[in-house]
Amino acid sequence: MFVLLKKEFLYFFSSASGYIIVGIFLFLTGAMLWIFPGEYNIIDSGYAQIDGLFVLAPWLYLFLVPAVTMKSFSEEKRTGTIELIYTRPISGLKIILAKYGASVLLVLFSLLPTLLYFATVYYFAQPVGNVDTGGIFGSYIGLFFLAAVYAAIGIFASAISENQVVSFVIAVFLCFFFYYGFDLLASISGTARKEFFLIGLGINSHYEAMSRGVIDIRDVVYFLSVIAIFIYSTKLVIKR
Repeated sequence: MFVLLKKEFLYFFSSASGYIIVGIFLFLTGAMLWIFPGEYNIIDSGYAQIDGLFVLAPWLYLFLVPAVTMKSFSEEKRTGTIELIYTRPISGLKIILAKYGASVLLVLFSLLPTLLYFATVYYFAQPVGNVDTGGIFGSYIGLFFLAAVYAAIGIFASAISENQVVSFVIAVFLCFFFYYGFDLLASISGTARKEFFLIGLGINSHYEAMSRGVIDIRDVVYFLSVIAIFIYSTKLVIKR
């Protein structure tokens, strides 16, 4: 499994796609936080915080993560190489986990350079270190879990169709629905009880809870449960 995971991860950087996806993410977040004037610009805000990163990143990952995962099974099915993979002495679930793990590693790889943003505001704060470290690292953990859910959804979408564009569109729609769709449904639910229930089904409320620096086991269980559901659904699709 780990050999396949390594192969899948290195595959992203065997062409320009991996570099482009990571580059787009870092360029857009860097430009919005440090160059372009606006509500996300750290210098304009006058505060030692990188909240803008955690507002922008979920929307950027909404498109970038499906772009990473859309080839996972679609390309294999289209070219017929999926059958070669199944001849290996490895279970279908491990194949799925290897592809999923490679996608999550790429997301983590794109996040690591943004720690430079944190280091910058940390040392430029007055006094030095006068930042909400707990909130920032809670936001990083929440963002990682959010992207991990996006990756699980993307893998599932890739298993549904042989067409990469179709897989991409399905993944974007599902990611959007889980991130913000339940909030929209809650706004028209009509009752406070239904609103509370629907909001709890979406990613956004759990992501915001982690962003406050409090890692609640209920939020972690939510993210892991959604990931498990989509991984299991992918297994059923592939088995079929």
